[in-house]
Amino acid sequence: MAYFRRTGPATFLATQHVGGAWDPRAQHVAPALGLLAHAVEVDRDRRRDDGLVLGRLAYDILGTVAVAEVEVAVDVVRAGRTIELVEATLTHGGRVVVRLRAWSLQPGDTRDVAATSLATIAPPDAHPAWDASTVWPGGFIGSVEVRRLETAPGRATSWVRSDVPLLADEPVSDLASAARLLDIANGLTVRADPARVAFPNVDLTAHLTRSPRGEWVGLDTSVTFGPGGLGVTSSVLHDVHGPVGTLAQLLTVRPTG
Repeated sequence: MAYFRRTGPATFLATQHVGGAWDPRAQHVAPALGLLAHAVEVDRDRRRDDGLVLGRLAYDILGTVAVAEVEVAVDVVRAGRTIELVEATLTHGGRVVVRLRAWSLQPGDTRDVAATSLATIAPPDAHPAWDASTVWPGGFIGSVEVRRLETAPGRATSWVRSDVPLLADEPVSDLASAARLLDIANGLTVRADPARVAFPNVDLTAHLTRSPRGEWVGLDTSVTFGPGGLGVTSSVLHDVHGPVGTLAQLLTVRPTG
């Protein structure tokens, strides 16, 4: 079974594997982020064949959504021959719950100048298995394999993958498949017990230097709580070939008891 099943040209039914970590009755937003990335790529490929690649995925999470049918729409905000900005929305019951603004850029051969100071993390087989369900409930957490090296609360390197496809009976790119896992970063190395402090993220922004390849998504993650109710989870994104970009999530930090 997949995370979503297509029910129409723009509608998708969430399955049991989408159940959330903060509330299992609501969707974990991670698969929905992958669904929007997939919708952007499908829309792009319908309109043009010049190979633009996604370089930024900036999501705003506007609310929770039930494990139910959702609708997706994509609009071009800024058309261009070599650079394009599009907006995609995920709607439930007439209410937009996730909004994505994605930049697509013309690719080119820059191998002669390619370089980074981002450190490569150890491969998946050098990380011990970690059962995320010991901290988090929900169908999505139960669907993901996690390998993790935690050096302190709020600091860890991790690898995640899932054998649950984003969509049933529909091909999905490696990028959209990776995007369906990115939001797990905020729960991979908790700085405080989630039973005592809530810290959901209200957004997620990924900047990419290339598209990830393969089933594993690597995350070199640091979690920071500020003194005034705000926090940030920052990650360097990897595939098994090395760093592919960066990820940031803005947190609302709320002690619960």
